Amino acid sequence: MADGGARPRVGVSDCLLGAEVRFDGGHKRSRFLTDELGAYVDWVPYCPEVEIGLGTPREPIRLTAGDRLVNRGGTLDHTEVMARLPLAFGLDGYVFKAKSPSCGVFGIARYRPSGELFDHAGRGLYAARVMAEFPLLATEDEGRLNDPGLREAFVERVFAAARLRGLFSRAWEVRELVGFHARHKLQLLAHDPARYAEAGRIVAGAGSGAGVAAARASVTAARASVTAARASVAAAYEAVFLAALAGRATLGRTANALQHAYSRIGRELDQPRRDDLVARIDAYRLGQEPLSVPVALLAHYASSGEWPWLAEQTFLAPFPAGLRLRHHV
Repeated sequence: MADGGARPRVGVSDCLLGAEVRFDGGHKRSRFLTDELGAYVDWVPYCPEVEIGLGTPREPIRLTAGDRLVNRGGTLDHTEVMARLPLAFGLDGYVFKAKSPSCGVFGIARYRPSGELFDHAGRGLYAARVMAEFPLLATEDEGRLNDPGLREAFVERVFAAARLRGLFSRAWEVRELVGFHARHKLQLLAHDPARYAEAGRIVAGAGSGAGVAAARASVTAARASVTAARASVAAAYEAVFLAALAGRATLGRTANALQHAYSRIGRELDQPRRDDLVARIDAYRLGQEPLSVPVALLAHYASSGEWPWLAEQTFLAPFPAGLRLRHHV
């Protein structure tokens, strides 16, 4: 990738990695997670139902219409104990088990006290807690990851979050944040141009006032002031950066990001290469070719060494090539 960073830490429902912790004593191993994504991330597996003391196998549990978590017979309520489970910090994403009353993200069945189906508007109780505590965390259920577009979007967010965590998890300098933001320019433009500009204003203001603080205070106090200022900048930038990546990278915005790259190098390409790159960008914009085609051209031109700013763009390689993404139309 164009920008180094920490190896992603991704929470996952334990059964998706093959652990036999399901209510029926089985598992729901996901080949994509174990055989493909697993080579590039560190999993943080967890089964909240086992953690609250339910055995394997066990009586199935369900959500009520009032979002209580109960056993099928309605004689045991696990809501409060589930609410006390600890949450993992420092994650870059989370993959939950679809349709689970504890871990499902979308469309979980809810039941009336009589046992009749009420609706499919629930969210797993543990998943809901994670998503409420970390609203900018990339989250998906394994079923939706079968969709190429959703899979690509999730993986992109995970690796971007890991790069940012890698920067802010150590002592960092303002120049490093400036460089980080510059390397993510095209990627951010493809998702959310307005937030790209907002993040840029945060970067531009980073460190402002630190010199004045150092001049007016003792060395120790000045250092404390600078540390506090850096923490504030990091929190503000992280919020905008992650929110930007959570925005959908539409065909139009992504094509505009490609066009922006073309505008920087087009004059230095000969006419046939200019025409070819423009045609590939237009074909992508129209949904006729996958993103991998114009990106491959840009990466090829960047490899010449003539445009180091382009070679450093995370947009060209936001995740490992071995994941074989960006090939769908």
